[in-house]
Amino acid sequence: MTALLDRLRTAPRSMLSRIPLPGVTDDDDVRRPLPVSGMLAAAWTLGVGLAVLTTLTLVGWIAAPRSAAFGTGLPGVFRTAAQLWLAAHHAGFAIPGGRVGLLPLGLMVLPALLLYRAALWMARDADLRVRLPARLPKGSPKDMASARRRAQLVLVAQAGISLAAPYALLAGLIALVARNEITQPHLGEVLVSHLLLAFVAGALATARTIGPWRTMLRLLPERARAVTIGTAAALAIMLSAGLLLVLGSIVVNFAQVRELSDGLAPGVVGGTLLLLVQGLYLLNGVVWGMAYIAGPGFAIGTGTLVAPTGVQLGHVPSLPVLGALPDAGTTSPWVMAVLAVPFAAGAVGGLLIVRIAPTPSYEIAPLWGFVCGITTGVAAGALAALSGGPLGDGRMSAIGPSPWEVMLSVSLEVGVAAGIAAGLSNWWLVFRAARGHAPALARLGTAAAPVRKAGAAIAKVASRVGFAEPGEPHRLPGHWMDATETDTQPIPVVRDDWVDEHASAAAELLADPGFRKADQQRPQRRDIVDETDDRGGHVIYVDPYAWDRE
Repeated sequence: MTALLDRLRTAPRSMLSRIPLPGVTDDDDVRRPLPVSGMLAAAWTLGVGLAVLTTLTLVGWIAAPRSAAFGTGLPGVFRTAAQLWLAAHHAGFAIPGGRVGLLPLGLMVLPALLLYRAALWMARDADLRVRLPARLPKGSPKDMASARRRAQLVLVAQAGISLAAPYALLAGLIALVARNEITQPHLGEVLVSHLLLAFVAGALATARTIGPWRTMLRLLPERARAVTIGTAAALAIMLSAGLLLVLGSIVVNFAQVRELSDGLAPGVVGGTLLLLVQGLYLLNGVVWGMAYIAGPGFAIGTGTLVAPTGVQLGHVPSLPVLGALPDAGTTSPWVMAVLAVPFAAGAVGGLLIVRIAPTPSYEIAPLWGFVCGITTGVAAGALAALSGGPLGDGRMSAIGPSPWEVMLSVSLEVGVAAGIAAGLSNWWLVFRAARGHAPALARLGTAAAPVRKAGAAIAKVASRVGFAEPGEPHRLPGHWMDATETDTQPIPVVRDDWVDEHASAAAELLADPGFRKADQQRPQRRDIVDETDDRGGHVIYVDPYAWDRE
């Protein structure tokens, strides 16, 4: 697909692009506008994705022409492929008497990869590196770095919207075409799912174009970057544990899984398709394993529960991979050990938060650790909502974990552990800094700079509104005698050992004969009044320093 897009990039421009526009230079003429590049990338992504799924659906229709799952004729094959493409974005369908929402998460890998590759081409075609501001506002290097980071974030958001908006509109048209008498895609879910997936892929690809993977997170502020990395680490640990749990259950119960597979007798083509479907649902099983580790567990129909506290099952679908489910009844005590995984994940997340963004305050670090737990819980709840859903009505209307239960459990477990770990790690860092450890002092020094800056800003605002005393004493207007007693300032005290620094220069000047001669020849000034002469009591002189001589 990227080769075709590159060929399209080198193709001649359309007549509209050749029209001279005001303010457009020669450098702007060799690149397309960002919305145009986004529209082309969205169209090619939909075309390639539909071509791949149509080919696979056509192979299945040829292998099983009498199966109603692939539709009737070539139009039915195309509608089936279009519905699979919509399901790959996790857009549900309405069927007679219910709804289909249990969709494979593994199918989202195909559109995600295509969108990412198309977004990379869009960034190269629009030359997003040139669109970064070459001239930044004057200021300190830190201010210039912040301004550049904000400009990069704005550019990433613009690129994501430029790809997501046309992609969602085209997907809406496909949803209208893919309707039939049995399945009808939900138009709202189609628009939202395509918009979000395309925006995320476009934003990541644009950020990757601006810089390498290591510098992508530097676009975020330090505290947000710390919480993001801590959340990603905690969530990755829990998902890895869920994957190990699922694979271990399949290995332990492989005999039952094989028995169910032999009972279906799908044949060569059917067995391949069955294996492909189970592989696509593997990511759903990983999320269910994470919900099992967190405590709430998951359901395989109404009235069922698979959790560490116990298993309650009824009639489950005859999918071979479901043979790995544990037997009904109470679980063995060692299974309860999996409940320690969320706490370990939270401890790792809290340590990473303090490592990236330490704080000189003892109380702030545990709070940010708990924030990491909340964000991890929200992400786990979102994955739980995506991994489950109904399969029609009746008993199969509730399959998968409960999103709000998973979110609450993960938030509390990971948040408490992350708060404790972050608090202890930050306390140890402050303790070492107090003992004069150079690396700890350096880390706390960089961490205290935002706190001091925020404190100075708060003090400045408080002084303006009158909630804080000004830093300098209030200067009295006018003459000192115009002030009242409450407005007077402390009188400076003259020290006894004070020496006039100009006394020596004055003595040398008086000792000069030329100066004495000039002073004798100079006429006496009449504007200088001798304060010792009161002219017989008719003139009163006020000495403001009389109190100092008493």
